[in-house]
Amino acid sequence: MSRTVTPTRKAINTAVAGTIAFLIFFPILWIIILSFKAEPDAILTPLETLAADWTTENYSTVQERSNYARHFWNSVVISVGSTLLGLLIAVPSAWAMAFVPGKQTKNVLMWMLSTKMLPPVGVLMPIYLMAQWMGLLDTRTALVIILMLMNLPIIIWMLYTYFKEIPGEILEACRMDGAGMREEILYVLTPMALPGIASTLLLNIILAWNEAFWTLNLTAANAAPLTAFIASYSSPEGLFYAKLSAASTMAIAPILIMGWFSQKQLVRGLTFGAVK
Repeated sequence: MSRTVTPTRKAINTAVAGTIAFLIFFPILWIIILSFKAEPDAILTPLETLAADWTTENYSTVQERSNYARHFWNSVVISVGSTLLGLLIAVPSAWAMAFVPGKQTKNVLMWMLSTKMLPPVGVLMPIYLMAQWMGLLDTRTALVIILMLMNLPIIIWMLYTYFKEIPGEILEACRMDGAGMREEILYVLTPMALPGIASTLLLNIILAWNEAFWTLNLTAANAAPLTAFIASYSSPEGLFYAKLSAASTMAIAPILIMGWFSQKQLVRGLTFGAVK
């Protein structure tokens, strides 16, 4: 039985959703506002800060002090590289677990998920020493490999869920026509699961872009991404709130823009197979 939504209830739902959305977005909005305020005005009360004069001086200072373009390029290489490398490994792995499962498939999936519960600091020392021994400290290569391994369980789990929604009879028909594993994955499975693969790619780019623990501990200058760029505005003398806000705005702006333009694809992929 369908239930009619009254105009009053619709207005209440809209108001509640709008309020929740504003509360979630407000910290980002406040960072953007602080980035356009002078340093002394950034530590005043909110009303005094809003009433203070607006300036772009912080952005000029940040550009003069740091090489934003280099940090930005490092973030792009690390986030996109780790995600693509993860997909290269995860697609055949998820295919095998979804369509050629073994007795221990469920246990393997749970074990992979359990690795996400391990605090990163618990393995910092051995990974740091391994990177030092291989000469990979302060390199994009080290971060690409580490972030790929860190997000690989999420990539495999997401792809496994999407692949399970595809009827196995379709793949069986492909095999009867002589298709091998390569043709099955490239020409049948990938096009059918493209929304799920795209959402997995976008989500993992965001996770890698925002990763701070490994980037701060394994980089110094050459491979430092935008998360290290933000952290450079914290010093023993204290926090420079306005400059820190400007650096944060410059760091999150690219990923916010990407998320805004790809939100339909992301939502479509995350709900892929949820409604039949």
